[in-house]
Amino acid sequence: MDDATIITFNLSLVSYNMHGYFQGCSVVEDLIHSSHPPEVLLLQEHWLTPANLCYFSKLSNDYFYFGSSAMSKCVEEGMLRGQPYGGVVILISNNLRHLTESVHGDDRYAIIKIADYLITNVYMFTCLV
Repeated sequence: MDDATIITFNLSLVSYNMHGYFQGCSVVEDLIHSSHPPEVLLLQEHWLTPANLCYFSKLSNDYFYFGSSAMSKCVEEGMLRGQPYGGVVILISNNLRHLTESVHGDDRYAIIKIADYLITNVYMFTCLV
């Protein structure tokens, strides 16, 4: 009979609507530099363009990110007009890098797999007419 290695761990997650990267990044920095930082942060509404998603890698050397910008189509069409919107990112502790797979990312959601856990970050909005 083969010896099996069983890996057990607790996974702490935080979900946070940033209402814009520069408005919400101080809260995210506080979380990741706290005495018990979460392993996974599910962030919505960062409002960054695709070229600026790299800001997430500057928050901490202890995390990597997976996600997308909801501004891709606007940027492709020319100069930005109006208020920025949307975008989802998942920040994952580097300790989980070897257990993490990206599954799918789109304007309004990002899905990753960590070990046997499937984690989905979804930004839902309502439009009042």
